[in-house]
Parts: sequence; structure tokens; C-alpha cells
Amino acid sequence: MSASTLNLPQLILGLALAGLIAFLAYRRGSLSRSGALGAVLIGTLVFGLGGLPYGVLLVAFFVSSSALSHYKEARKAALAEKFSKGHQRDLAQTLANGGAGALCALALAFGPAPWAGLAFAAAMAAVNADTWATELGVLSGGRPRLITTFQTVEAGTSGGVSGAGTLAALAGAGLIGLLAGLFNALGWGAQNDWGAALSPFWLVIIVTAAGLFGSLFDSWLGATVQAIYFCPACGKETERHPVHTCGAATRPRRGWPWLDNDWVNFLSSVAGALLAVALGLVVGLTGS
Repeated sequence: MSASTLNLPQLILGLALAGLIAFLAYRRGSLSRSGALGAVLIGTLVFGLGGLPYGVLLVAFFVSSSALSHYKEARKAALAEKFSKGHQRDLAQTLANGGAGALCALALAFGPAPWAGLAFAAAMAAVNADTWATELGVLSGGRPRLITTFQTVEAGTSGGVSGAGTLAALAGAGLIGLLAGLFNALGWGAQNDWGAALSPFWLVIIVTAAGLFGSLFDSWLGATVQAIYFCPACGKETERHPVHTCGAATRPRRGWPWLDNDWVNFLSSVAGALLAVALGLVVGLTGS
């Protein structure tokens, strides 16, 4: 990487904007102190290296997902025992949700990266879809089904999916897809980017589909290999470890010990990005 590949004023502007958004989110209670630091790091890389289109997609994810995290908090409080963390994002969560996107932006500083824009949009679509599915799906009132066996499970169970949650995931991915398509139509973005070579229609379809796939992949990981624990005092499965919300120590039940929810989120965003790049290549090669 050479200094000539970096736009220093844009990087400084990215730091300032990321710092402002992180501060406001911290005051709102959406980020912890460590989460605010993570948001500054991710935001600086995305805004500073990717520019306005990248930055807007990141903000769209962060603002919409944070708003939904606070939506009907009282009704969601009963499910807190299921999840590893609350709605206030910490450093690990910000890196998990924005890490793949930040790596796409960082790739721009090392030379030509024609896949970066498309991969970034899909990564943002995947984490947005997953957050929308979680925050709105648990409010539907119905019992979700495990994505692997279709057995009914309690709301909030890792790997559980529902019709309402899937529609919410589609809407969350669609928001990012529509914004990416709009930027494409306006000509915002690098001319050598694969996303810029696609028509706005195909860009919306690919980013939305990849985002939905990422969310479903998240559920599949949750149902199969994510680390899940058991609280003997409550007799319930949970992502929390080593102590449950009731104060009792939890013990491993299934899954890989290292694969917590943060890693699941990161891997799901990577999966969405990879699918988008593959679809972009197919559509580009067929001349559609």
C-alpha cells in the first residue's frame, strides 16, 4: 500500500463522521464504550476508504438496526435469557457486524479491488437482514421452527426461523439492495467496480438475495455448530456463558466452543458477500 492510494482528507472526514455517529449512539444507549470505539474504527475505514456510497450503506444498517433494537424493548426483555448479549453493542459485536464490510473497504487501499463494492453491499445486507429478522421476528407471537428439522422451538432459539422473521430479513436486505441500486443508477462508485457494471435492477436483486442468504446461513449455523449452553436452574438453552441471567452457571450443550454469536454474524456476512460476488460474475459473464 502506498500513500498515494489514500485520500487523507477523506479519511479524516470519515473519522469525524464515525466519531460523531458513535458518540450519539453511545448517548442513546445503542453502543457501550468499547462498542463506540469499534464503531469509530469500522466507520473510519468505511467512510474514509469507501467514500459516501459505502458510508451511507453502513449508516443505513446501523441506524435501522439500532432503532429496531429499541423497538418494543419491554416485550423483548423476556427473551434476554436466550441471547448472549443485550441491545447495547460492544466492541465484539461492532466488529462482527461491520468487520467484513470494513475489510472490503480496506482492500481498496491496496490496489484495484473490483469485487469490493458488491461484496461490501452484500455484507451490509446480510447483517441488516439478520438484525431485522431477530428484532421483528420475535415479536410475531408465533413459534418459530428450527431451520434444519422444522421442529417448533421457543422464540429466540438459535436456528429458529419464522415466516414473519424471514419477511423481515428480506425487507432488511432489500433496503440495502435498493440503496445500492440507487447509487448505481446515479453513477456513484468506481467505474471498474463489478457492481457498477451491473444494471441497477440486477444489483438490487443480487444484493438482496445475498443478504437474505446470509441471514438464513446465520440461522443454519445457530442450529448446527454455534456454541449453545444449558442452564440447569432454568432448564433452558441459552447463548449466555458462563453465567445465565438467573445467576446460575451454564454448561456446554452443543456446538463448537469458539463459535459464539459474534463469529456467527461475521461468517454470515462473509457468506453473503461471497455469494454476491459469485452471482455478479455469473450475471456479468452472461451479459444480463
